[in-house]
Amino acid sequence: MSRPRRILVAEDDPRARESLTALLVEEGYSVEAVEDGRQASRLLGEESFDAALLDVRMPGKDGLAVLRELREREHPPAVLVMTAYGNSSVAIEAMKLGAYDYITKPLHFDELLIQLERAVANRRQSIELEAYRGDEPHRGGEAEIVGNSPAMQQVYKLIGQVAPTDSTVLIRGESGTGKELIARAIHAHSPRKQGRLVCVNCAAIPDTLLEAELFGHEKGAFTGAVARRRGRFELAHGGTIFLDEIGELSTAMQAKLLRVLQEKIIERLGSEQSIPLDVRIIAATNRELERCVADGSFREDLYYRLNVVTLRVPSLRERPEDIPELADHLLGKLARQLRLHSAGLIPEAEKSLRERDWPGNVRELEHTLERALVLSRGAPIRPEHLTPDARSNAADPLAGLSLEEGMHALVARLERSLIGRALAEAEGNRTRAAEILKINRRLLYDKLREYGME
Repeated sequence: MSRPRRILVAEDDPRARESLTALLVEEGYSVEAVEDGRQASRLLGEESFDAALLDVRMPGKDGLAVLRELREREHPPAVLVMTAYGNSSVAIEAMKLGAYDYITKPLHFDELLIQLERAVANRRQSIELEAYRGDEPHRGGEAEIVGNSPAMQQVYKLIGQVAPTDSTVLIRGESGTGKELIARAIHAHSPRKQGRLVCVNCAAIPDTLLEAELFGHEKGAFTGAVARRRGRFELAHGGTIFLDEIGELSTAMQAKLLRVLQEKIIERLGSEQSIPLDVRIIAATNRELERCVADGSFREDLYYRLNVVTLRVPSLRERPEDIPELADHLLGKLARQLRLHSAGLIPEAEKSLRERDWPGNVRELEHTLERALVLSRGAPIRPEHLTPDARSNAADPLAGLSLEEGMHALVARLERSLIGRALAEAEGNRTRAAEILKINRRLLYDKLREYGME
């Protein structure tokens, strides 16, 4: 199991400090609590924390002074500033100094937990991105793109041609072909690779929330907007934004996106201040946008804005010669994720994979191999492990599973697999994954910690 996330609480009010510590411990965090800024500064210098909750006004050294010190450190904790004095100067100064957000007192625990989870996740992603950049000269940005067929060679050529430019790219292809991987490769080889790549699945976010998600909002802009939040475009400033499933946007959102593309500015909800943008746009769709333009469901002017350079990702049935290499790559990845041994495919199973149409493309292939890996229990994968219909043992979810492992071990294996699939479908969004699994968010967090999947 992975270690509990470590949180430092710096609060001079004893009752507030104790209640906050008790809440966080109940949520599974490891907490160190101190009563002033000097103690906080000492602990932050000696130990590693995932996040820090700093009161603004403390004896000896205030929270903003501690925050200034953290700016100079490598991989500092995410910081949430707590203040009973919600004036603009404190908020502005805290955000300038690198705080993830600030929260006004009296604290609302539900809001605090949500913001804390986001802050910890944002810090982890930043560290992973930095590690990715450090490995990039060796990885070449294409570690996950697999295939040497003529169709994929053409894709690699186009990536090489378009990546050094700032042109808008429209990636087209069927569902499951790996359009996001192509977007990541373009960004990794672009002059913007030191900036962030921010990915947005336009189909996964309700239209009522999408505008705030893309453009951000000010505190109080709408019910539930308890703090100012930067949108995805603002987060991508200096880097690249990838808009997946662009064809699913409503006509109202299409108009707002068109304005951003034309004017290179955004306005947060609830604000009249224009924020200039320096961001590259990569969009993707599995829809025939020309038909959508013809039937009026997609704006023609937006289509031409997006369709500057088109890159088409071939379907799996167009490159069957890549399937053995893809299968080997996916089995290795799945074996690591599921903590199972992979003995590979026998020739008959490999032949079976090559003869299928794969309407779900690489995503369908991955799910098929995941099921086969579980059913094979470390033995070489045979054709019957690849067949989900009633003519094979795979129709029985217990086929091939040894009851000697015990019920708890088998249930844990199934839970790990389902959670992994839900997180993949939700693109890492835990709240959405919990909704997919029809369980509450806290139970999902407990399972992630239990199985070391955080």
